[in-house]
Amino acid sequence: MSRTSFLNFQYGLSNRKSSQKSPPQLSISMERKNSSASKVMQPNVQEMRSVFDKFDTNKDGKISRQEYKAALNLLGKGVAETEAAKSFQFVDTDGDGFIDFKEFMEMMKGMAAFQVFDLNGDKKIDAEELMEVLRRMGERCSLDACRKMIRGVDADGDGSVDMDEFMTMMTRTMKVT
Repeated sequence: MSRTSFLNFQYGLSNRKSSQKSPPQLSISMERKNSSASKVMQPNVQEMRSVFDKFDTNKDGKISRQEYKAALNLLGKGVAETEAAKSFQFVDTDGDGFIDFKEFMEMMKGMAAFQVFDLNGDKKIDAEELMEVLRRMGERCSLDACRKMIRGVDADGDGSVDMDEFMTMMTRTMKVT
């Protein structure tokens, strides 16, 4: 079982101690689950429940837009209202205005999947990384075909897929199936 820092991955925060008061550091262990195609990293449910509970400040079992934005700010990811609303909407797949634990876990699974493809850790997936991961999974795919797949998801046209684009793709996939 490997350990990865949720805050470092999602929010680019360091685990180094400093003299300044910093946001709480949470580390999330990832469990490997076997599947017929490949091993996929899955968030540890108990630790995810703990993170969810920290976001759910009024303890009603769901995360409101206000709680979500406050958590992002607490974690050092000062975001504009529009950016917070956009990311909240990606996670709130049932559109009820709240993030329940199931939606939170789906977001975390998506983040774990993104991390599998982001081989160099630059928070973007390019065609070369996609091709390498597919190769490791036993799939044969040309670089040109991988570039075409990336273009199909690349909303900002930078030639790679960032977390928001990946989560949009995952959300679109979840709603269709």
